[in-house]
Formats: sequence, C-alpha cells, structure tokens
Amino acid sequence: MFRTPRDKAWFGWCMYDWANSAFATVILASVLPVYLAGLVPAQGATLSLFGLTHTLPASALWGYTVSFSMLLVAVSAPWLGARADHRGLRRRLLIVFGLIGAVATSLLCLTGPGDYLLVAGLFVVANVGFAAGNIFYNAFLPALAQGPELDRLSARGFALGYLGGGLMLLIAFVLIQGFSWFGFSDRAAATRAAFLLTGLWWGGFALPTFFFVREEVFVHPPGPLLKGLKGYLNTFAQIRRYPDLLIFLVAFLFYNDGIQTVIAVSAIFGREELGLSQTTILGTFLMIQFVAMPGSLLFGRAAERWGAKRAIMVGLVLFVAVTIYAYSMREGWEFWVLGFVVALIFGGCQAISRSLYAALIPPGKTAEFFAFYAISGKFASIFGPLVFALIADLTGSTRLSILALALFFLLGLVLLALVDVARGTAAAQGEMP
Repeated sequence: MFRTPRDKAWFGWCMYDWANSAFATVILASVLPVYLAGLVPAQGATLSLFGLTHTLPASALWGYTVSFSMLLVAVSAPWLGARADHRGLRRRLLIVFGLIGAVATSLLCLTGPGDYLLVAGLFVVANVGFAAGNIFYNAFLPALAQGPELDRLSARGFALGYLGGGLMLLIAFVLIQGFSWFGFSDRAAATRAAFLLTGLWWGGFALPTFFFVREEVFVHPPGPLLKGLKGYLNTFAQIRRYPDLLIFLVAFLFYNDGIQTVIAVSAIFGREELGLSQTTILGTFLMIQFVAMPGSLLFGRAAERWGAKRAIMVGLVLFVAVTIYAYSMREGWEFWVLGFVVALIFGGCQAISRSLYAALIPPGKTAEFFAFYAISGKFASIFGPLVFALIADLTGSTRLSILALALFFLLGLVLLALVDVARGTAAAQGEMP
C-alpha cells in the first residue's frame, strides 16, 4: 500500500484531519449545542461564583464556554510552542492533546439531565485538545512537503476532513433519528452514544498519525513555532514592517472570528430562537458538510478570475447578508437556505485567505509568520462567541447576537479594501521602491 515511509507519513498526516473533523461537525457545530440547550432549565442556567449567582440562557452559556476554551488555548499556545521547539515535543504534544480531546469527547456520554455545567466543562477540555492539537498538526505540513506538493498534501487533508467529519455526522444523524432501531430509550440516550462514537472515531483514526508522522521522514525540519510570548511579540514587530501584510492580518482576524462564530452558534440559534427540531438542525449541517467542498472549489475559481482579494470581499458581503437574513428568519426552511449559503462561502473564504497571506509573506519567514497567524487566530476567536454570549445574556435575544456578528464582517471588509496586494507582494519580495 505504501511505497515509501513518506507515503505513510502523508497518509498519517491526512488521517488526523479525517479523525478530528468529527469533533468539529458533531461536537462544536451541531449536536452538542442542541444537547446542552436541552439540559438547561426553562428559567436558564444558574452559575455561582464567589457567592454571586447569575442565571443566563442556554445560548449565552454556550457562547461563554466556546470563548473561554479559546482563551485557554490562546494564552498557552506561545508557551507550548516554545517548549515544543526547544525540546522537540511537537509529535508528543500532538498525541497528548489529541488524546485529551478524544477522551473528553467520549466522557460526554456519561452526562445526563441537569449536567449542563459538566457538559460545558468537558467541552472546554475537548476543545482545548482540538485547537491546541491543530497548532502542532498544521506545523508538520511544511516539513512533509515542498513546492507544488505542499498544496497537494494540504488539499488531501482538507478533503479527507470534509469526508470524515461528514461521515461521522451522518452516523450520528442516523443513530439519533432511528434511536429505537438501535435499542435506545430516547434521542438523548442515542445522542450520548454519538458522543462516545465521536471520541472513539477521533482517537482511533488518529493512530496512523501518531505512528507514521515521525521526524525521520520529514523533507526538512519543521520551522519554528514562536519562542514563547517574547517570540510572538518579536514576530509582530517584524510584521509591522510590511503594512499591507499587517492590515490584511487584522482584517482576517476580524472576519475569520465572525465566520468561526457563525458556525459555532448556528445550531443553538436554530434551537433557541426558531424552535427547530434536532432533525432539521442535523440535516442542515449534513448538507453544509457536503456542499462546502464544491463551494470551496467554486471560490477557488472565483479567486483565479477576480483575484483573491475581490473573491474574499464578495464572500464577506454575503456573510453580512447572512447575519441580516438570520436576524429576520421565522421558518425552518429559511434555516436550510442560510446553511446552503454559508456552505458555499465559508470554506472558500478561509482557504483563499491562507493563500493570500502566504503571498504577502517575505521569503524565509513562512513558518514563523504562519505560526503567528495561527496563534493570533486563537486570540481573535475569543471575541465573536463572547459578543454573542454577552448580547444574549443581557437582552435574552440571540437574534440581536447574530446580527451583531455583522460588525466583524464589516470591519474585515473595510480593512481588506485598504490592502494593496500588488504593493504587499512586492514588499515581501524586497521590491518596494
């Protein structure tokens, strides 16, 4: 099956995307938010801290939980990167965080009525494992391939991620909708079984990654991940020397936070604001999973024809329209329309953004600047869910929360308009007049 150790390494690297995308689709995006909302009493979730008690709606609890988990990753990422570089621990840390995430996901099967705080806590642990593990996983890409092979390997991982995540979501959908066929007493019991299967899927299919991705098969050693907080700040100082790169990075942090938040909160928005059934929500996310790949290819064609910047700007205008449309939705079929539009644009916007960022990076700085890009993305991912949660908490309306996300896309759009791609590319190549 494998002609060379490198073939094994490529297979192993791609399989991690297949493995952990099950968490992204089942836990982060679709099933767990609805399950958590069902555990929260009608009067809201009660939180007690330092003698103070506060009651908040399920949507706010979910938003705060996602935001807190990303804060933990963002704060620890520079330190983890420094230790991984200094002691050669990247592979070990990928294994540790991957297993932590898989185990925490599996343990969600032990929760039950009233356990909404336990569910939130296990999700935080699992999402930290997912996000931190991806930092080390992505760092291996330029070590396994060069030149045109880099894009080929990245595309394979991307494709397997969509397929693996979509297949596990389909399994969860069949299990939950046909719960009686499989001997479960109700949908909640089948949902908990789906959590166990998702954890086993993640941990089991990640084994080829853990065994085959080894230092001896690297094309060249992985680039630096940033040497702690000091290294992070030093890299920022270097990026400031390239104005168009800096403006693009800030624009990306705004609009990517909006994209990630839309994906993370759509299920609970549909459940809490529209009263949609779990069948409708899961069906919509299944459709998103399988439309997203051709949507990404379509956006790639648009970028070739119009240029990357214009293609992204079109996507951001559509995301603004998505938030306005979501604010006004009343019927279940409108949620399907919303999901279809998001599926067409979200993957393409992210993929083209990565390639545009790469074009603005000076030679010899790729690994360092991409590490900064990844870690900055974790910091930025705190704010979208936090804004969503705060507005839902203060007003009791997730409609206003989803509408507020338009601000992230508008800011990203305005900043992106200021980027001169030709000038930025010339500056990166040392051709600035």
